[in-house]
Amino acid sequence: MRNRVIVRWLAAGVLLALCGCSNSGTSSDATGSGSNSSSSKKEAPAPPPPVVIDAGTTLTVTMDQSISTKTSSSGDRFAASLAEPVTVAGKEVLPTGTKASGTVTQAASAGKLKGGAALALTLDSITVRGEKYSIETSSFEEATKGRGTRTAVGAGGGAAAGAIIGALAGGGKGAAIGALAGGGAGTAGAAYTGKRDIDIPAETRLHFKLIKSVSISER
Repeated sequence: MRNRVIVRWLAAGVLLALCGCSNSGTSSDATGSGSNSSSSKKEAPAPPPPVVIDAGTTLTVTMDQSISTKTSSSGDRFAASLAEPVTVAGKEVLPTGTKASGTVTQAASAGKLKGGAALALTLDSITVRGEKYSIETSSFEEATKGRGTRTAVGAGGGAAAGAIIGALAGGGKGAAIGALAGGGAGTAGAAYTGKRDIDIPAETRLHFKLIKSVSISER
């Protein structure tokens, strides 16, 4: 009888010991798993900081469509593409061909502005790697005053007398838009032919300057 009691106590002790080892192993495994998960999260690399394109940066674009004071209206949208890349600290941020879009802020035909015409454009967005960014730029402005007289205001503001404001990329259609060097000569396009409306053909290069900096995310 005494031997049976002893055997039972020994069996109970063994069972308790086994249960304790099992619980300890489970706890240890759970702790180890949690530690590995936490370590994995810590090792994930942080996303690179955005690249800032400073205010004052020039955006040279090629017009993807034609615009005319005869057919365009204030508020119309237009599409363009970067004709030259934009770099920051030697790194290309906006490659050539980056899509841009803008708004016609003024379009008055020759018959609506005391015999002259006025056209103003501004860019308001660019699309980089499928992500659209809002931007604010200076305006490209051009006006005619009476027959054969034409003035142009470029990205930096002020009349562009004696300077070519826009030139066609790669020898495309039309001619330079703006005043020709050496005043007195008629400008190419509308003013040269005696027409008082303003036409900007597709493929024309225009220059805009960022008024505010823009941050571009790097993926």
